[in-house]
Amino acid sequence: MRLHYREYGRYSEQHPTLIFLHGLLGSSSNWHSLARGLGDRFHVLVPDLRNHGRSPHDDDVSYPALARDVAQLIDEQGLESALLIGHSMGGKAAMWLALEQPQQVVGLVVVDIAPVAYPNRFGVIYDALHAVDQAAVGSRAEADAILAGYLDEVGLRQFLLQNLHQKDGQWVWRMNLPALTRGMPEIVGFPLANSPVYTGPTLFIYGELSDYLQPAAQPIIQCLFPHARLEEIPQAGHWVYAEQPQAFSARLDAFLDNF
Repeated sequence: MRLHYREYGRYSEQHPTLIFLHGLLGSSSNWHSLARGLGDRFHVLVPDLRNHGRSPHDDDVSYPALARDVAQLIDEQGLESALLIGHSMGGKAAMWLALEQPQQVVGLVVVDIAPVAYPNRFGVIYDALHAVDQAAVGSRAEADAILAGYLDEVGLRQFLLQNLHQKDGQWVWRMNLPALTRGMPEIVGFPLANSPVYTGPTLFIYGELSDYLQPAAQPIIQCLFPHARLEEIPQAGHWVYAEQPQAFSARLDAFLDNF
């Protein structure tokens, strides 16, 4: 599968290419500001993961499939390896590729997620998305009004509405909603068959106000990623990079200074 991607900066033999991976129901646009800023120093690629944004749709939503797509992107760019930065679902895809094909990952940054299974917290969100899908809305305002019946948080609704676009005169979701709905058990999980280990430089950044990276997950992280550092961002929730952009950028820049 050939992923749609945004590109910033130019390739340099002096620094690794950075690949940013968005989370569930997100897209490459989520990383635009940060990636653009790093384009002065690095070659940066920001793909839409399968079933999201402008990338192709497929019934397979598994992490092996997501990782395989990213590995193909690395190959298509003529690169031997890249430095991966992934948030939430994108972080799991990045971890999977690092564990299964460590030669392709020169460094790893995982944002507010751990290599563990989670409960499915997206039930009401999917109910809201399907309600918009079934209503055949005529505008973003109509879609937002339907979402508001399920979701009080304005910021979350605006995040979801980034996926709404016009196609053949109708407002439809860009993401593959049926496949993502069916595939939630795989998306919230993280099966490891052989428990491989990634020994490259690794940074886990997580939000103080988020509960996605629990203390119980830290021994698992240290087992799979023995060189990992864990750094907390004060006053940040799950969307760390959006809620505390300066603090997040400072932690990321300090890690990238080693490359």
